[in-house]
Amino acid sequence: MSILEKISAYHDELTAIRRDIHMHPELGFEEERTSDIVAEKLKGWGCEVARGIGKTGVVGTLRVGNAHKSIGLRADMDCLPMQEMNGLPHASKFDGKMHGCGHDGHTTMLLGAARYLASTKNFDGTVHFIFQPAEEGLGGADAMLADGLFSKFPCDAIFGMHNRPSLEPGKFAIRTGPMMAGGSSWDIHIKGKGAHGARPESGIDPVVVASYIATALQTIVSRNVRPQDTAVLSITQIHAGDAYNVIPETAVMRGTARCFTKENMKLIEDNMRRIAESVAAGFGATATLDFRGKFPPLVNHPEETDLYADCAAMLVGEENVERNGNMVMGSEDFASMLLERPGAYMLIGGGNNGVGETSCEVHNPGYDFNDKILPLGAALYAQTVERFLRKEGV
Repeated sequence: MSILEKISAYHDELTAIRRDIHMHPELGFEEERTSDIVAEKLKGWGCEVARGIGKTGVVGTLRVGNAHKSIGLRADMDCLPMQEMNGLPHASKFDGKMHGCGHDGHTTMLLGAARYLASTKNFDGTVHFIFQPAEEGLGGADAMLADGLFSKFPCDAIFGMHNRPSLEPGKFAIRTGPMMAGGSSWDIHIKGKGAHGARPESGIDPVVVASYIATALQTIVSRNVRPQDTAVLSITQIHAGDAYNVIPETAVMRGTARCFTKENMKLIEDNMRRIAESVAAGFGATATLDFRGKFPPLVNHPEETDLYADCAAMLVGEENVERNGNMVMGSEDFASMLLERPGAYMLIGGGNNGVGETSCEVHNPGYDFNDKILPLGAALYAQTVERFLRKEGV
């Protein structure tokens, strides 16, 4: 039997695990129940288990043979602070918390690989199963690194994976070099002068200032970033005022910036600050920018990318592996781990997730992970281990 066939034999068990985690979502650094499930499963399959790496992170270790070579496989565990709205029987039990990005599926795929590898032991070396907390903007990867992840659990290479609903099941996508954008969050605090809504001439309206700043910020990507480069600057929040007849004293704008180089991120920050301060000054107001870099660009290493793509092709055929996939504007804090160790990150097709006729993207209230791909993702992890830690003569 093939790896995929062996893992498919316990597909129902993996589906049950995934849906249980989906029903009990936990936010970043709060993944206590999920960590309990992960630790229990790993121990039951004979893995050494370490907990509390990056607060709620879990690392399972499996050693076979005498080789000193080691590999790390990583999955994320946290949910998003959003309301689920799909009416599924396994929908979230908690208001305002949802596995809207598929981390429940990523966790389950890695558990599926751990079960297979623990039972077959068809490799020579050490595997570290890394279950990371707080991927959604809270820096869980950095927290694990700060806790000595790679000094405690040495890895010669690391590999991660994410589902992609716009990609058909049975297909994979990857690329060498920059693959996912670096991400920053920002706030612009505007101070005007409060007044009665009927007497605007006696105040300085921060809402008007925010509106002009919002318009001017749109020129940064179109007029400051080189056309050959790729960048996104999105304003996602504007907050001001509490009453119909009061011009507020202050306003706050928030958003995100994404690009693939440190130089462009610095360019965006510098131009945002210049525009916000200058526009506000033109109205007699003030504006201050708080710009916070959260994720570096995710950059895949060439040798590991080729190996990972080869393993995917062994499972689904070369025609179903895109080796020069598109660059993705979303960010991923696995990028921090790739700064510390060589490795690669793969997208696995999620396709139709059972909600309507077509899949909805991640971070959508109607999203659900496609359970059909659980064995395939687990098989890719397992295949990569067997290839990277190949036994002598095999």
